[in-house]
Amino acid sequence: MARKVILDVDPGVDDAVAMSLALAAPELDVLAVTAVGGNVSADQSTRNAQAIVEQLDPPRWPRLGAASSERMLRADTRHIFGANGLCGAHFPCAELHHRRASAKVINDEVQAAPGDVTIIALGPLSNIATALQQQPDLATQIGHLIILGGTLAGPGNVTPAAEFNIFCDAEAARDVFRSQVTKTIIPIDVTSRILFDFDMLQKIPNTGSRTAQLLQRLLPAAFRTYRQNLGLEGIHLHESVAVVAAMHPEYFTMERLHGDVEADGTLTHGTTVFDRRRHPENRPNLDVAVDIDTAAVSECIYRTLNAAS
Repeated sequence: MARKVILDVDPGVDDAVAMSLALAAPELDVLAVTAVGGNVSADQSTRNAQAIVEQLDPPRWPRLGAASSERMLRADTRHIFGANGLCGAHFPCAELHHRRASAKVINDEVQAAPGDVTIIALGPLSNIATALQQQPDLATQIGHLIILGGTLAGPGNVTPAAEFNIFCDAEAARDVFRSQVTKTIIPIDVTSRILFDFDMLQKIPNTGSRTAQLLQRLLPAAFRTYRQNLGLEGIHLHESVAVVAAMHPEYFTMERLHGDVEADGTLTHGTTVFDRRRHPENRPNLDVAVDIDTAAVSECIYRTLNAAS
């Protein structure tokens, strides 16, 4: 039976690939796609999420949630991935007159199937924190929360100490980490073990499917910007790896740890702190991915995208 999921995204080319993967995966039943500010502004994120779903046109459309601009974010990636976060690719998008807030959509979907819904958070945790504030008992109703963010042992990617998703809204991340939600963290120094090289463009040929056409428009520019701005001869698809964690958790090695977020420090703002001491003072509150089967994860991504409509 397909796993019911909500995708919480801040698209971004990388989130667009992850959305393509999740909407094509027979293992997942995507109930909703909720936008959050992060890679781009709240308004742009909302537009990108809707435009990507329209381009993919899945057999059953997920509900769409609009990002809130009420929470101040500390960073974005427009200097790397362009003003719209999609490396300059533009897609037409119908104007929706009645947008529902992402936190409201999350609350509605979880309460409609308590205990059965997994949220895959691929951007800052602003929506999750807001939903928990609005509905405190939601923490025990969410079946599982998979968070892409933080680092296990490596450096950050937005500051020397902090990863982008957590740094953007560290206060929200701290609230979510400390909540009673059943959580799994997929750190980016673990997802970074997979680098997709230029062969990806041949491995996902333009077969005429909507997914292939979308990726053929997005990926070449992504490879160029990774080379020009990050000095990498390939791209990381952190978000897609996190989606695979929902599809095939057996591909990941987990460790039960206590985790928290530094939200007050100057040099360390947004740092994820995992207590790996032999005798930790606090009880474990989440699972952390410490290793992955890189070959199995990569093959799963290629297989699913190539089978997409």
